[in-house]
Amino acid sequence: MRALAAALALTAGYGVVEALGGWLADSLALLSDAGHMATDAAALGLALFAQWVSRRPPSPRASYGYARAEVLAAFVNALALLLLVGFIVFEAIARMRTPLPVAGGTVLGIASVGLLVNVVTAWVLSRASSSPGAHSALLHVLSDALGSIAAIVAGAVIMTTGWTPIDPLLSLLTAVLILRATWRLLAQTIGVLMEGVPAHLDYEEIGKALTALPGIVGVHDLHVWQMSARHAALSAHVTIASGDDWLEVLDAARRLLATRFHIEHVTLQPSWPGAQAFRGRRVIPIVPTRSGEGT
Repeated sequence: MRALAAALALTAGYGVVEALGGWLADSLALLSDAGHMATDAAALGLALFAQWVSRRPPSPRASYGYARAEVLAAFVNALALLLLVGFIVFEAIARMRTPLPVAGGTVLGIASVGLLVNVVTAWVLSRASSSPGAHSALLHVLSDALGSIAAIVAGAVIMTTGWTPIDPLLSLLTAVLILRATWRLLAQTIGVLMEGVPAHLDYEEIGKALTALPGIVGVHDLHVWQMSARHAALSAHVTIASGDDWLEVLDAARRLLATRFHIEHVTLQPSWPGAQAFRGRRVIPIVPTRSGEGT
């Protein structure tokens, strides 16, 4: 968590510096790069938040835990970033029609330091490469380096040629980078909030794999969804040949889902020819557990 916290402080702190510098220098490219650094800070903050919230156990009021708080924060962040992209594009078109004077030297200096901050942040995050959140944030920082390079080029061109339209042109490039990262983030969060099948899992393949297990005759009412950005859950009704084999079938099914599909929160309901409804055998735990149990 220390590596993420240090990277967040570097990125967010210098993002504010770039925003102030872009406003003082009247550089849209610098403001765009500051916006891109804001996406990095958001990614770092979410990764840090995910590590903290994942330590909180489920409770009677939140049976799945608090992992979706990260998803909600990411969704709101993505909407805010879309507004930022719209502002950059609108302002860039206006400045291309009516160019404004830009302090090229100020842009070049601040963007150069920004690139250095990106390099240092990437080095810090590489030390936490075992964390999935840190790895995702590292990709954000590396893409942000391109935005800093664009601002450096804009500053250099203005200093040498005085051609100010390069500033809004390169700011559009930065806006595309922000939109690309934001669109992926938005698609992922919507998929989780809508409880869709995770993108890395094949619904039909899971059903066929369960049906192929010895003792299972059929599978119906199969549901696969995401409890959080990284954890999937599954529930299904399983028809078995004999009730006497249920414990062995349950163990084989859970082992298959955990090893092949990495689904550990599993709830399976059995049925078999001539089976009577379970009576007097329901157990309602007071405190939910992290992994589902078959019934």
